[in-house]
Amino acid sequence: MPQPQEIELKFQCAPEDLGRVLAAAPDGEDDTAELISVYFDTPGGDLRKAGASLRVRESRGRRVQTLKRGDGLAREEHESPIAGDAPDPTLGPLSELLPKAAELKPAFHVRITRRQRLVRFADAEIELALDQGEVRGGQRSSPISEVELELKSGAPAALFDLARELSHAAPIYLSFASKASRGQALMSGEPLHVQKSARPAPEQGATVAAVFQGIGRSTLKAIAGNAEVLRERADPAALHQLRVAARTLRSALSTFKVVVADGEFKRIKGELRWLAKACDQARNLDVFSEEAEGAAKLDPAPGALAELTTALEAARAHAYADVAQTVGSTRFRDLLIEVTGWVDTGAWLERPEARKPAKPFAFHMLHKRRKKVVKDGQRLEAQSDDGRHQVRIDAKKLRYAAEGFQGLFPAKPARRFIEKLKALQDELGALNDLATQEPMLVHLTLRPEAAFAAGEIVGRKAADKPKLLAKASKALKRLEESKPFWC
Repeated sequence: MPQPQEIELKFQCAPEDLGRVLAAAPDGEDDTAELISVYFDTPGGDLRKAGASLRVRESRGRRVQTLKRGDGLAREEHESPIAGDAPDPTLGPLSELLPKAAELKPAFHVRITRRQRLVRFADAEIELALDQGEVRGGQRSSPISEVELELKSGAPAALFDLARELSHAAPIYLSFASKASRGQALMSGEPLHVQKSARPAPEQGATVAAVFQGIGRSTLKAIAGNAEVLRERADPAALHQLRVAARTLRSALSTFKVVVADGEFKRIKGELRWLAKACDQARNLDVFSEEAEGAAKLDPAPGALAELTTALEAARAHAYADVAQTVGSTRFRDLLIEVTGWVDTGAWLERPEARKPAKPFAFHMLHKRRKKVVKDGQRLEAQSDDGRHQVRIDAKKLRYAAEGFQGLFPAKPARRFIEKLKALQDELGALNDLATQEPMLVHLTLRPEAAFAAGEIVGRKAADKPKLLAKASKALKRLEESKPFWC
């Protein structure tokens, strides 16, 4: 029996821009209400670990218990009116998620003022909600300022079309962080934190579409979450994870191309490439700044190191300002809305290939990816920097595909194979860093003393190149000799 679902988009918005969003929305009758929600979980966080949230919301004298789970555009939702303040564990599938004799306790609460409007847009009925308030747990609190669009009837594509219009009227940023997840992050002490892409865990019998959507949703969530961090502060970890997520999604587009390449495919791939390239300079400077920091421990340390460090800090500040501008731009907001809409509702979903079992497709693509790594990696030490860079790209595509498909195969062999891929990537990555540092430094226009210090650091690193090449060749050989986990 199909589970009840809500189809909703959520956006972060500055409080001062909420009025502009409302003014740009289609006409309709407004309603304002004060909502007080208490979120519950077990002391061990069983609901959080299951990807679920449970709340009791009070408004105008009524109490409603809501259980939500899942991610993506459509989430499973179970609502029931209740009489008291405590949740009823017998309602909906709640008992299935809880250990026997589990005790539910309040974890945090959310208090918001909601302005709500039901609108007609593109033959759809959509509920627009503007929420302003806070999430609080103990002595900790965090502000909430959000825009929500919930589809009541009609085609989901209308949600994304309306979202795009509103995003051009005011800077609203697609967010995959629910109020529950914000409360959970607050209680962990990290209300705004770096996010890694979650590894999708496709079930046995999953379709090709389900596997691709799992990858798409997890990477888009990481892109949106780390972009939020980067709009607030220069954070190397957030930048790195945003780039990893963008690369993983681009790699998935390549792996699943025969299924998902529709009329939007080329443009989406191009926009993801734009995002990744906009972050390259900051990431390259982060890597070289770590090299310069390590050089201070050398004996003797390079001269004029302090001047070089000052120049690098200034260049990084400028590069991170560019990144913040990128992830705050209308183009970035459109990218998130359009790619999310395409992953969940794109025309590619109508293809018969999308509904086929994923396992045979995984077998074919993993074999193809591995074959390309082995072929391009022949005589690795004798290749040019560009040639080794291509092997690095091949290895990344194989790794991202292996991680996306690994849930379809036995866990231990998959884990061992992926570890060998990581080792190869690390060695090829060190070689690529060496190849990119000199061109990057040329564009910094350093003063002679700082340039000399930078050249000394690069020179010492280049002296290790034969060792790096030997280690990369050994890592590639170990990968070639390992048994594919999908066979």
